Amino acid sequence: MKKSLIALAALAACASVSGTLRLRTADISFGYRMGAGFPGDVNRTHPASIPPGLMDPTNPVRLYGDPVKINTAANSIRGFIAGDTAVTTIDGVLVRPYPVQQTTGGMGAAIGAAVPPQQQAAIDYIEDGFVMVRCNNFAATPPTKGGAVHIWLTASAGVHVQGGFESAADAGDTIAIVNAEFNGPPDANGICEIRVWKDRS
Repeated sequence: MKKSLIALAALAACASVSGTLRLRTADISFGYRMGAGFPGDVNRTHPASIPPGLMDPTNPVRLYGDPVKINTAANSIRGFIAGDTAVTTIDGVLVRPYPVQQTTGGMGAAIGAAVPPQQQAAIDYIEDGFVMVRCNNFAATPPTKGGAVHIWLTASAGVHVQGGFESAADAGDTIAIVNAEFNGPPDANGICEIRVWKDRS
């Protein structure tokens, strides 16, 4: 009985101010362009070839969405290092798994900033298809559709990160990749899509 009386009183109060009461939703809006995604996201499931692998503990891949090479001597997947100056192809891009439990950061960890396992652990990489990556020099040279893909090999400096993607050549610091291309411009954080295909030469 008490609940019914309270409900009736609430309805009566709302009815008395119906001329000034306005109900609305508080949705999020994107004024210009929403984020493109997170590095390592496979955003087109067909076509896509995503084999499993083991992370190389000696030269692990730095972040999800970074290029990888197969280390045949250790049967593992490794990141790019300074000695890869003669390399012209990538074997794929490290795929961000879902769901995954972050090992550090707790509830305050930034979305999309998770670090892949740096020890020998099971990982996935896309060898053929479309994947989101971060172009580190996007502010100076924004990627374009069909644009060339480069990888920064020397030590990280400024916006340039060793083993990360670049959209322009820098003599002595980058290598050009022949089996990948950018598929459009980046968002405000430098996240963009690339297409990678398995080198069959």
